[in-house]
This record gives sequence, C-alpha cells and structure tokens, in this order.
Amino acid sequence: MSYLEGLPEPHILFDTQYRILAANAAYRRQFSPERSVVGRTCYEVSHHFSVPCDQAGESCPLVKARESGQRERVLHLHHTPKGEEYVNIELAPLLNAGGEQAFFIEKMEPLRVAQSQSAAQGLIGRSPAFQQMLGLVARVAPSMATVLLLGESGTGKELVARAVHEASPRAHRPLVAVDCASLPENLFESELFGHERGAFTGANTARGGLVEAASGGTLFLDEVGDIPLAMQVKLLRLLETGTYRRVGSTEQRHADIRVVSATHRDLDQMVTQARFREDLYYRLSTFPIHLPALRERRDDIALLATSLLARVAPNRKLSLSAPALVLLQAQDYPGNVRELRNLLERTTLLCDGDMIEETHVLQALLSGRRPSVDPVVAPQTSPGTASLTPTPGALKAVEHAALQQLAAAHPGSRAELAARLGISERSLYRKLKAADGGSNA
Repeated sequence: MSYLEGLPEPHILFDTQYRILAANAAYRRQFSPERSVVGRTCYEVSHHFSVPCDQAGESCPLVKARESGQRERVLHLHHTPKGEEYVNIELAPLLNAGGEQAFFIEKMEPLRVAQSQSAAQGLIGRSPAFQQMLGLVARVAPSMATVLLLGESGTGKELVARAVHEASPRAHRPLVAVDCASLPENLFESELFGHERGAFTGANTARGGLVEAASGGTLFLDEVGDIPLAMQVKLLRLLETGTYRRVGSTEQRHADIRVVSATHRDLDQMVTQARFREDLYYRLSTFPIHLPALRERRDDIALLATSLLARVAPNRKLSLSAPALVLLQAQDYPGNVRELRNLLERTTLLCDGDMIEETHVLQALLSGRRPSVDPVVAPQTSPGTASLTPTPGALKAVEHAALQQLAAAHPGSRAELAARLGISERSLYRKLKAADGGSNA
C-alpha cells in the first residue's frame, strides 16, 4: 500500500472478492475526491454495477488474469466525477507464499482522445463496434508499431490517426498528414523527402519534405492505396531502413517518425492484382485497425447527431424528436459520418424552430440521395403515424406518412411543395401516389 501511494498514476488494490483495500493519492484526486472507495467493490465504484463486470456484459480483467495468471489490459467505460470516461485498465495479480492469486493491483489511465458523450470534437461513441476499435487504438498507441487504418470513406480515419498520435509518447511532437491521393506522381518524392537546390526545374532553393516536418512525431499517410507503384518502392525503403534522400542529394538522412496510414481501398485485392506492392503492404499493416461503418454502430447516431448539430448550427440550440432520430438511425449512410453531417446541416436549414421533426429529416433526405431502407431497424410508433411492425417496408411507411403530413400542411400548390423539397413536381406526384397506395394497402 505504501508503494502504491507514491505512484503518479491512479492505482487501487483489491482482493479476490473485488473489494477495494486501498486507493492511492492519484486515484483519490482523479476518480474519488469526495468519498472513500475502500471497502466497496471495484465494479460498483467504476460501473455502478451490482454484479462483477463479466456478469454484466463487460470484459473483466480480474477474470482474465485468473485464467491467464498474467497481467491483463482492457478498455472500460467508467463513471468519474466528470461523467463517463474511457479508461485504460492494467491489472496485475499478486501471489501469496503458496503461489496463489491473493490480491490484484489495477492501474487506470483515462483515454483522453475519445468520449462516450457528445463533444465538440474528437472520437465519439459507446457502441460495441466503436469500443472494440478504440480498444485497439489504446493498445497500439504507446508503441512504435506501424498502424494501418482500414474503413470506408467518411468513417473518421484521420480522427483515429490523431487519436493514435495523441495517446502515444510522441504526442508533444507534430502529426503531419500526407494526402497521397492529391499528390501528382512527379511531385510525390519531392513533397515527401524534400529536394536540393537545382534538383529539377523550379527548385531554386533547398527544401525539407514532410518526413522532416514530422521528425520526432507521426507521419500520417492518408489514402495510401493511391500511391503510384513507382513511388511505393521509395516509401518501402523509408520504412525498412528508416533512411531517405532528398531529391538531388546523395546524403542519407535518418527519419525519426512513427507511420500511421489509412485507406478505403481493398489492399489485399490490389496486391493480388499487382497494383500494390506486397512487401509494402506488410510493412504498413503491422497493426491493422478496422473502422466500423456508421451502419455498424447505429446506437452512436444519437450521440453523433447531438455533437454534429452543435458544429453545423453553433448559434442554435437544436434537438431531435424521437421519430426524427428513428429515421436518421434507419439510413445506411454509404458516406458514413461525413454523410450524416451533411444531412444534418441540410436539415437545420429546413427547420425554423428548435426541434427537428421527422418531416424535416425527410425533406433533407428527399432533396439529397434517396433514403435507404434497413429491414433490421423498426421505427417506433409516434403521434401522426400508423402503428408499424419491424418489416422491410416499415421505414417506407414512416416516409409515406411524413410526406402525406407535409402535403396536408402545405398551403400552396404541389409545384411549390416540390420546389421546397428540392424535387421535380413529377417526382412528388409519384411519391404521393405511392404513399396513398401504401396507406390503402
């Protein structure tokens, strides 16, 4: 206990029955400044559970340590004086004279790069898919391993790259992003490695490249699948040897960087088609992390919507009605969070009050891409809509009901309503006819 008291990180000591025996000063300051936790169980203090974590659907480090006999790490969502926070847990078993596990020491470190509640910036979410991804970020960030972020466009790969950087020992040094898709092949080498004076036409002065700019920090290669084959071999040399040359120079320079790369492309298929070097692929993918699509984490849409509304309409206090949220959660979002943001910005422009209703969301959907239908999501019954069951046509029924409400409430002509919705009058008549047919069915 005396040893723990002097440690700078929050630590607790507890027994095999989950009872906390001691909490050091760092823990008391950060997690329990007003009430002692000694004598209480760890799962009640951290999670407000009445049973151990593994019985409440969480991964329990104590159970894992009992099984492995070794130190175990997990990422948990803890209740703290600041609300719920993601916390890195590292638990080590202590053996008695008979070699049996008698006590456990748990070190806690908040993961500052992500929130379980809506926030102005950063990673936001609490769904299982999000937490699984975040757990991998927490594990790999303190290392020097090369990370490959895989996911569809709009899933937040740059945010995750920043999270890896900010949770690493290099957080005090720069994170330099390279947009590989926008760099012309003839400029790629110069932008990345720099050039000497006279190296090519227009090189009037020597200039360092992005690798030098990232010295001591992290180099983020965004859309690495778009790097031309001729340039891939030069990047491979950088990763294999840690050295590079400026264009026009014979001097070898050492690169003090950690590399994180990202792509929405299928690199395995590109390797098979000889469009991406296999050796470079293995160098980049030491630790791959899959970023879940928004349709894989629908439970996070409410949190994301609250945060995004604050960004797209910072001077308004907007809320989403329950039917509006159901309609948002029912979309497939091929553009993921980026598409959700665009949809919400369009919705705020169509809403004059403080409450975004289902009809506003429908207007925004009809004026953009066609709404998608997800047979898994069942809209809830709400005033003004028919009682629905979770069938493949449930979402269409909600859309038809909302369109009928718009038509009934609109005082002007059908042409004016079509213009307001951003669709042709012919499309409006077709949609209304489908809505009437659905209501008569």
